[in-house]
Amino acid sequence: MTQQNRRIIERLPLFDGLSDAQLEGLAGIVVDRRVDKGQMIFFESSPAEGFYVVAEGRVKIFKTAPDGREAVMHVMGPGETFGEVAVFQGGTFPAHAMAVENARVLFLPRKGLVDRITRDPTLAMNMLAALSRKLRVFTTKVESLTLHETPQRLAAYLLHASELKGDADTFRLDMAKGVLAGMLGTARETLSRCLGKLAERGAVSVDGREVTIVDRDYLQALADGDETL
Repeated sequence: MTQQNRRIIERLPLFDGLSDAQLEGLAGIVVDRRVDKGQMIFFESSPAEGFYVVAEGRVKIFKTAPDGREAVMHVMGPGETFGEVAVFQGGTFPAHAMAVENARVLFLPRKGLVDRITRDPTLAMNMLAALSRKLRVFTTKVESLTLHETPQRLAAYLLHASELKGDADTFRLDMAKGVLAGMLGTARETLSRCLGKLAERGAVSVDGREVTIVDRDYLQALADGDETL
């Protein structure tokens, strides 16, 4: 399992360019965990004692409002990391993390990482660069949620999902619609209405979680704010 874990972490931008010896050392501190769908990985304000890598499945990072509503900040898939701030801050997690499907995560404890960073500052530089990239992505998402309406956000997401599948016209949504609604900052019912209207306009067809883009030009114009739904 250690070799398998090493293959996962050596592909992370966080550890890009590290030597074999450095990667072996990191693989040696990894804790491998299986989590069931719906199982919490950590809670907001719980002690941040390290960070995680998704090896299999998907994990959502979210916050809850006093009335129980969820705001999904990220949905992480295989090869993506979450909770990295713990390595530098050593405080508490700023949000909840929960598996949205059966998953396997790798936990890298803060103490082991700090020991290695102390001996090898290259690790710290790599992690700072990766965190800066993630901050830019988060800033873009906040801008989208603030400035764009739900139809625009949905159109942009569908185009992005298609791009990730090699610009395939037909693809399967990689998360449940309830999770997607939370990530887009809207209610599930609103998301369903928007998908229905897109289907009525002939822009997409939807069968469960399978989506087919029929009019890509219209979706792009909607995402750019040049069309309305």
